[in-house]
Amino acid sequence: MDPLGARCQFVEVQTLSTWEWQPDPEGEEKEYNFSQQAFLSPFPYREDINRKIVLYNGNVALLNCTAIVNTSNETLTDKNPISESIHTYAGPELRDEMLKLKGCRTGEAKMTKGFNLAARFIIHTVGPKYKTKYRTAAENSLYNCYRNVMQLAKEQAMASVAVCVVSTTKRGYPLEDATHIALRTVRRFLEKYGESIETVVFAVTDTEEPTYRKLLPLYYPRSEEEECASLPLIPTDIGNSEGEPVVPERQIRIAEKPGCLEVDSEAETLDSDLGQVGTHAFSRMEGDVDKQRKLILQGQLSDATMQKQHQRNYNRWLCRARAEDLSDIAALKALYQTGVDMCGRTVMVLVGRNIPVTLIDMEKALLYFIHVMDHITVKEYVMVYFHTLTGEHNHLDSEFLKKLHEIVDTKFKNNLRAFYFVHPSFRSKVSTWFFTTFSVSGMKQKVHHVETLQQLFTCILPEQIDIPPFVLEYDARIRADEEEAILDC
Repeated sequence: MDPLGARCQFVEVQTLSTWEWQPDPEGEEKEYNFSQQAFLSPFPYREDINRKIVLYNGNVALLNCTAIVNTSNETLTDKNPISESIHTYAGPELRDEMLKLKGCRTGEAKMTKGFNLAARFIIHTVGPKYKTKYRTAAENSLYNCYRNVMQLAKEQAMASVAVCVVSTTKRGYPLEDATHIALRTVRRFLEKYGESIETVVFAVTDTEEPTYRKLLPLYYPRSEEEECASLPLIPTDIGNSEGEPVVPERQIRIAEKPGCLEVDSEAETLDSDLGQVGTHAFSRMEGDVDKQRKLILQGQLSDATMQKQHQRNYNRWLCRARAEDLSDIAALKALYQTGVDMCGRTVMVLVGRNIPVTLIDMEKALLYFIHVMDHITVKEYVMVYFHTLTGEHNHLDSEFLKKLHEIVDTKFKNNLRAFYFVHPSFRSKVSTWFFTTFSVSGMKQKVHHVETLQQLFTCILPEQIDIPPFVLEYDARIRADEEEAILDC
């Protein structure tokens, strides 16, 4: 409340129009050229994503979101208009809290409470200073700002986040270039990981609004016609599958036979080139490779050397995972991030019935697992595996699981605190016992067989986990059967 009992001018996000329903600023119908339909847009019309996007001209500090974004400098003391407004409304407690953060590096994101704001949290990030000769570094840093903001919102199970323009005039970043990065980064994140995020507000000023209105249709077309019309205007550089800037000159390519010319070499795509990075003997060479292999067989390599080789191998898999198109695996919705457990640890869900083992490329499935889990496993997490109604064609082969366990980084194993095996069958219990006893070490004590969802809810609150409908129906049915059996007795 303001003095004299006057209400603060906080704005409820639910009252704002989503991008899907915002009219064209010119207020007139456009004629679309359908000749472009022969080409697929990298940003197709998605009504579900457009419903999550809001363009808001106003003060980000007044928005009643789960979190708002503050743009600052490395010491978190910048006096730009956005930061000053947030501090004014949040109160002096915010400044004290930010001292505890001990600064923030360019591209990173850190979180504090919202204090007197309508928003519960504030995500602080530091945009890059722009210089033409360091443009590539600035692009990557700005991408990381938006990516880390969205990642933090996802990890904290936030329903809504209001994003200000991170690239302030004070830092000299060209507005239009910065807007392209902001819009495409958020779009790619929502495509891959945005299931739980309900609203993303782009909070702009009068100066910034025209640029955002001009570029939003490129990344968030409101119809198939607008998608077609926007296609010729999309920049050639749209980053990789995450929206991250790509510098082709920096991609390493190693030919299978450097002395031989290949007829089809020019037809190879950048993705296929990236997929080959690190797969040849030359790229793996460090010293005498044959001697190292002999030492491995004899068990004479030191633990440090073995660990270093394992890390290099994992990095090659991670590089492939980031370069390859894994959209077909993502569409299965077999692996996704949800909320947090009772201890505040990230919860990852694996749905067994959604894995058609006999129909998909299991190597791509392995790449997708690495791609999704790499940033999750940097801190403690838990896995929930729904074995509910899985058939013979859904059972993962023990050799595949063993290969996965051997490939993944040590952080996957060290930071996994619990593996909840929901609705296990007798066969799956036996298989799990054999696998954790004889194939992998240190896993057995982390596996917990969970017969009902009520048991699971003692560790993870229902609102913190997204459970497939068929799992809920099955669990309700078995509970009803158990109650009926008790009554019969």
